[in-house]
Amino acid sequence: MEPVLLFILGVAIIFVGLALSIGLHEIGHLLPAKLFGVKVTQYMIGFGPTLWSRKKGETEYGFKALPLGGYISMIGMFPPKKDGAVRSASTGFFDTLVQEGAPDNRADNRADAKQPGAMSAMAEDARQASADTIGEGEEHRAFYKLPVYKRVIIMLGGPTMNLLIAIVMFAILLMGFGTAQTSTTVGSVSACALPATSDRQTCQPGDEAAPGAAAGLEPGDRLVSIGGVAITSWAQSTQIIREAPGRALQVVVERNGTEQTLNLTPKLTERFVIGPDGKVTTQTEQVGFVGIGAASELVRQPITAVLPAVGETIASTAGIIIHLPQRLVDVANAAFGPGERDPNGPMSMVGVGRVAGEIASIDTIPVQSKIASMLGILGSVNIALFVFNLVPLLPLDGGHIAGALWEGIRRAFAKLFKRPEPGPVDMAKLMPLTLAVVVLLGGMSLLLIYADIVKPVNLFG
Repeated sequence: MEPVLLFILGVAIIFVGLALSIGLHEIGHLLPAKLFGVKVTQYMIGFGPTLWSRKKGETEYGFKALPLGGYISMIGMFPPKKDGAVRSASTGFFDTLVQEGAPDNRADNRADAKQPGAMSAMAEDARQASADTIGEGEEHRAFYKLPVYKRVIIMLGGPTMNLLIAIVMFAILLMGFGTAQTSTTVGSVSACALPATSDRQTCQPGDEAAPGAAAGLEPGDRLVSIGGVAITSWAQSTQIIREAPGRALQVVVERNGTEQTLNLTPKLTERFVIGPDGKVTTQTEQVGFVGIGAASELVRQPITAVLPAVGETIASTAGIIIHLPQRLVDVANAAFGPGERDPNGPMSMVGVGRVAGEIASIDTIPVQSKIASMLGILGSVNIALFVFNLVPLLPLDGGHIAGALWEGIRRAFAKLFKRPEPGPVDMAKLMPLTLAVVVLLGGMSLLLIYADIVKPVNLFG
């Protein structure tokens, strides 16, 4: 298949997987909401104009034009201020601010009222506009009337679904395909022996042949023993070679199913020091060298490796979000300047799709590795959705969770100190902050999309 078609296929796989992840995220909200009796008026994938929808019972299900997320609309997300009006709201990023089909009779209702300030007006507009969507006798089905723990369960449902998807993806990846680990098979053989600090790293005519090439080692040879010591890991073979400069060693390799014995004499040369953690340092030392590199292989992992891998990905994603302002500055500097993008920095869905397309189109990557890479990308994307949605700011799920928990704390203290019932927290007062967060999210998305187009992340050199 042509590389262009493979690229398109890779992008399509990721975007279908992303759409399914978004759909399942919203189902994570939908199911507990319906279970607890909250009226859900819409379940939508995407934002903007509706492409297709169908109403089943009291809920409209459909797809919208902009595949930037999804939402469910629940009545009564915000409590009334005084008169018992109820606001209908949603779990989506942007749909929290505007609900379709709400009649605009706010001017009539406030004709004789004192003109409020801009922030108060924004909160009141949100309450009133959505209160008009509530049918008679449905007040008991409002979201804000639920106990705190039920509201937390509903809002946690979406991120929890993303976490479960990620766990499944990582389980398939680690247990079904495995992780790339250094094997005892020779992956590369250097033609010449150059010091680690050499100004050039390519061989030229007249250079001394590397001991490995001179001994006849070939890529694909599996090391069986060196100097009579059975080889069980590449690190073990490296240690033996580094400690035996100038000493003749018999090396037994398995080649094409048969064992062969080769004579190898490591050369004393300058190489970088390997630290206690197994990583190469910037210091150098005189050690034995033969000029061979290890091939990697996929090693299946036990089920006990899944949750630690998910935990590490959550921690790294949280680190990116904590340092997001600086990360975005770095992205902007790279996009509008000569610098390169950080491969571990934030990307938009455009960038993620591009990486998936490149992986699918590279002929030298085995199909099995391509599938494993797609699973890893989708697992990481779901971890990002899980962590990002828990940020305690509206209109993210974490903002609604924080509001419900604060209400529970206030009520607990009122009960403890025998004070009057404080009532529900007026989350509508946070609408100005919500608008600011939406603007920031939109700006961030535009910056990342632009950077992913003009200066994409380069993972393949």
